[in-house]
Amino acid sequence: MKRGISRRQVLKGMAAAAFPAILPSTVFGAAAPSKKISVALIGLGRQARHANFKPFLQSGRCVVTALCDVDAWRLAQAKEEVDKFYGNGDCKTYRDWREVIARDDVDAVMNSTPDHWHVPISLAAVKAGRHVSCEKPLTLSIAEGRILADAVKQQGVVFRTDTECRSNESMRRAAELVRNGCIGRLKHAEVRVPTGDVAGGKADAMPVPEGLDYDMWLGPAPDKPYTPDRVHPHRGYGRPGWMRCRDYCEGMTTNWGTHLLDVFQLAHDSERTGPVEVEGSGGYPAAGSGLWNVLLNFKARFRYADGVTVDYATGDAPYIRFEGEEGWIQSVWMTSGNLKEGLTASAESILSAASKGSDILLPRRADKEDFIHGICTGQPVMIDAEVGHRTCSLGQLAHIAVQTGRKLAWNPDTERFPDDGQANALLERPIRGNWM
Repeated sequence: MKRGISRRQVLKGMAAAAFPAILPSTVFGAAAPSKKISVALIGLGRQARHANFKPFLQSGRCVVTALCDVDAWRLAQAKEEVDKFYGNGDCKTYRDWREVIARDDVDAVMNSTPDHWHVPISLAAVKAGRHVSCEKPLTLSIAEGRILADAVKQQGVVFRTDTECRSNESMRRAAELVRNGCIGRLKHAEVRVPTGDVAGGKADAMPVPEGLDYDMWLGPAPDKPYTPDRVHPHRGYGRPGWMRCRDYCEGMTTNWGTHLLDVFQLAHDSERTGPVEVEGSGGYPAAGSGLWNVLLNFKARFRYADGVTVDYATGDAPYIRFEGEEGWIQSVWMTSGNLKEGLTASAESILSAASKGSDILLPRRADKEDFIHGICTGQPVMIDAEVGHRTCSLGQLAHIAVQTGRKLAWNPDTERFPDDGQANALLERPIRGNWM
């Protein structure tokens, strides 16, 4: 807008004053900016289509104004759906995310790109004053997570790490019961994530499909030849190969781990710090077995300054178990084998404990609703950049322990391994080009 106040100033004022999300036109008069949050969706692959696309379309407090993807086929499909939903062709499309962030009328960004793009795109958006919701796992290295979390704090924008686990009723309730002392002092936790990664993947170079900007897809990652098993299925939304390649993802250690490790840190009230010790072991695909090279299985143990320990490993089903001096609570996310989804405990009285006035009550909001709520009210989101970084760091610490093959001391304040150059060298990842 060339005169009056900008949309971003209005939204910032809305947050500061905790105004309602959709304001009457009389508040601003005839020259009022749109009273809905202008959202851009960057990355339109499997996760965006499965979980991130429709909530913004269907929210009465948002309007999707921009779409961006390096795959022209995916971009066209998303554009068709948005146009059909709104009954117009107003939503603009882009192949280069930098053009999206440069738009002054974009208030918020949903970053659903592959993991190696999470920090570069989110960091640029934050520095441009945009609110950001970024898919988990937030980062590919502890060092870049610290850069992002510090930038968010400096810019003062709303940033949400996008994971739905805290919105799951049994996970939230388990954390709430632990925080309120219903199993006594917490002593130990078990966190299990599915064993879902496999060896394989064809590494032979192939022609880049028409409509895919492969150079932009690679971006900060090493320059390697195109193959569908490195990127994603051509004209499809199946599980992408990049999730099994360490140049772009750390596999289950952070992929599933950032769901459940986040709930542990919430229950333990350590979501802005971390452990003081980590050890781990795991197995990679055999040499020559194919392109994919993330861990196939792993087990790790964290120890915190208060003596609480966490056993973190691959298993049959995603669950978290809290063990205290006076009982245990277990929350299973998805039914598998003998483990049924939901909440169990060592005694029924733990689960039926009535809330007291002094109890901690955790937020009850869906993930996208939480992001929108934060923009509109100025209230904290459930998993901000600092919390998302600290949770992602746990999976990365476990992976570093696997790579070094020994027990490591960790300083959660400095985010360094004391006097350990080999381990500290693994806190960063190489960035190709000038993306950071």
